[in-house]
Amino acid sequence: MNQKILIIGGGNIGTEFACEFAAAGYEVNIYTSRPERFRKQLSIVDSEGTVLREGTIAMATDDISLAMAGCLFIFVIVPAFMFASVAQKMLPYIEEGMQIGVIPGTGGAEFAFADCVRAGAVLFGLQRVPSIARLNEYGSQVCIEGRKKELFLASVPAGRAQEAAMLMESVFRTKCTLLPNYLNVTLTPSNPILHTTRLRTMFGDYREGVIYDHNFLFYEEWTDESSQLLLKCDQELEHMIEIMKEMDLTHVVPLRIYYESPDAPAMTAKIRSIKAFHGLRSPMKESEGGWVPDFDSRYFTADFSYGLAILIEIAHAVGRAVPCMEETMNWYLDLTGRERTFLLSDAGVHDLKDIYKFYR
Repeated sequence: MNQKILIIGGGNIGTEFACEFAAAGYEVNIYTSRPERFRKQLSIVDSEGTVLREGTIAMATDDISLAMAGCLFIFVIVPAFMFASVAQKMLPYIEEGMQIGVIPGTGGAEFAFADCVRAGAVLFGLQRVPSIARLNEYGSQVCIEGRKKELFLASVPAGRAQEAAMLMESVFRTKCTLLPNYLNVTLTPSNPILHTTRLRTMFGDYREGVIYDHNFLFYEEWTDESSQLLLKCDQELEHMIEIMKEMDLTHVVPLRIYYESPDAPAMTAKIRSIKAFHGLRSPMKESEGGWVPDFDSRYFTADFSYGLAILIEIAHAVGRAVPCMEETMNWYLDLTGRERTFLLSDAGVHDLKDIYKFYR
């Protein structure tokens, strides 16, 4: 196996991946806009500060051609709104058989990297990140919590990522299952509805001039109102999946099952109790006298425009109404004055038959 690995993105999960692969003996390059801030030695610690792994990277660079040279596996770990620009930078250097992994694989990666796939690459994406990761020091150390007991990934073309699954299993010491098609990743009801429903209910009263007295704990201050909307959107997604009878979507697990929470109070209690979520603040910024929403945060720019928007577009294609998702998206668009940035029709997908053709 080729021993060179490229990590695109120097944030929380990118630093975790770089250290994991380096600690496992791979030659690791990092492509980042701030290469000068990366140390050669990276470390992963737990919440108590105990060092779990250490690894030495080969280089950090902002030169994509240098970063990609000789790398068979490339992990793209950036917000979804950056996918298209990253894909275009990569395209001139794609070689037959390259494996491009998007972590997590939601956010329209299969459309953004379509030209790379046509150039000979295989795209794969994880349903969810392996753990919650938070930087202690940029370019040096990351703290992880809540490591998943099993990982799931899918590829475009379908069924072409067995080698990637084996690699992930080996490096992360966690079972990794290859899914039957990429739609199992795209429809995963994680951030696209988890984050967006919480934001809509958290900032439902916001208008220019409103100031909040503190930055809310995103999960520990979760409310029943957020859970109610989350479960409604979760159910709309279930109904969408019921229509796509010719696709194996058995690995798209509803959040009410994933979190073992059939009603709003149970969901609220569950989300508040997850230790790995503790301490995570909301996408807000300081303003005179308090705090306001930070609409430039990826919670907004990625999870609405490239998360929820894709679920809504697929619902349109299969002919299923999703009023709660639509209302949540319209709240965001009206509040920010932004426009929809993702249309399935741009990828030639218009109806259920096109969905089947694309994902098979």
